[in-house]
Amino acid sequence: MQIIPAIDIINGKCVRLTKGDFTKQKIYYEDPLNAAKSFEDAGLQRLHIVDLDGAKTGSIQNIKVLESITANTKLIVDFGGGIKSISDVSNVFNAGASIVTLGSIAVKKPEVVEEWLIEFGADKILIGADVLYEKIKISGWLEDGRISVFDFIAKMLALGALHIFCTDIAKDGVLQGPSVELYQKIMQQHPSINLIASGGVSSVEDIITLKNIGCSGVIIGKAIYEGKITLQELVNLNFN
Repeated sequence: MQIIPAIDIINGKCVRLTKGDFTKQKIYYEDPLNAAKSFEDAGLQRLHIVDLDGAKTGSIQNIKVLESITANTKLIVDFGGGIKSISDVSNVFNAGASIVTLGSIAVKKPEVVEEWLIEFGADKILIGADVLYEKIKISGWLEDGRISVFDFIAKMLALGALHIFCTDIAKDGVLQGPSVELYQKIMQQHPSINLIASGGVSSVEDIITLKNIGCSGVIIGKAIYEGKITLQELVNLNFN
């Protein structure tokens, strides 16, 4: 299982929202590079970056943060938020990301994502399934995707996607535990899926539970920033 700390960006700053509510944001780092360096210094290897401004507006807004982090760390970075064209994908890779995260466009234009999976390789594409009551949400969680998470994931796997992360919006940022039942349901339908859990993780025990049910990775944000889980505890898990 991969341990993947998360950096969410608004106006160039590292923030966390509660249940995706843009009016409920807390700034943790004025410069997200400092957060990234703390993860690298602790011994972590992966980083999940979300351009929340990009997700909301539909166009990438914070690529300079990505450039800063990839230029000054050796972290393996995935980046998403506002990616909607092949030039956006190329720009993200050119800015140093190893993996591109696709959410809204995968719902709206799955045929385009299929082309990119072929063009760039499935290992370079991470599909994001953002869920509220088992229904997909898009555009920074502000718009109804009009498809169930199960149908969406089935469609993405059929197109050749290999890696999917699923965020239960109702759990995100509230530190009350991850959506274990939802992930189990997804994996029962798709036993071979590489599923990364996201949202709600509040303790080391949560991470161990997710590993035990078969998740291939876990994205952790607020629990780190609020001191619920220390970086040393994450490194000590030694799942990688």
